[in-house]
Amino acid sequence: MTKQLEGKVALITGAGQGVGRGIALALAKQGANIAVSGRSPGNIGEVAQELRALGVKAESFVCNVKDKASLEKLVADVVGAFGGVDILVNNAQEVPLGPLLDVTDEAFEAGFDSGPLATFRLMKACHPYLKKSGEGVIINLATSASERWDMAGYGCYGAVKKAIRQLTRAAAAEWGQDGIRALTIAPHADSPGLKSWFEERPEEAAAFFKTIPLRRIGRCEEDIGAAVAALCTPAFSYLTGTTIPLDGGQANFD
Repeated sequence: MTKQLEGKVALITGAGQGVGRGIALALAKQGANIAVSGRSPGNIGEVAQELRALGVKAESFVCNVKDKASLEKLVADVVGAFGGVDILVNNAQEVPLGPLLDVTDEAFEAGFDSGPLATFRLMKACHPYLKKSGEGVIINLATSASERWDMAGYGCYGAVKKAIRQLTRAAAAEWGQDGIRALTIAPHADSPGLKSWFEERPEEAAAFFKTIPLRRIGRCEEDIGAAVAALCTPAFSYLTGTTIPLDGGQANFD
């Protein structure tokens, strides 16, 4: 079977575990070479080894997405190692959860720094290489939590992720002429973060689960990663600027 992303270079933040790792594995199985970025050298190093076992080139890069200089170094190092960037996946994110009166300024700022600001910076830093590719793809991450009818406890998280969706729309509109597509996904996946939330709030989690029409949580590689890999292929070359819910049908993004 032909691997549809053969020779492409994907840069993925937060790729040391969970959704980021799942996306990395799925892209690699379609032939993409992977720049694995994250805060933990051990985690990203192990993922890079997994990817190399699949027959692709993979390197790990320690990066603090809240630091502009670290992001600039990341892109420079990736380009130095791989020669360019064809696919950018902005997955890393610190999540500011809780009622408005409980979320501190510092936590809210960390959410913005690691989310929309890091996304904004990386999209700009990768733009020349995505443009050179001629088939550049940006995948940003949002959340169906921003579409809850009851936003109690999720206002700051939703605000951060809503901002990312607007950046995606702008990139699609401004950079389409450069051959760059920009998409947002809103996944539910069996990541460590979601598992921790289930353990900390079992009653809320049980009620949450019942609102998913497919009655299951997505798998990081098989459901989320595979969908992202498909979106990056030529089969979806006319799709840009939209949010794709990968949440089992739970949220209404209309």
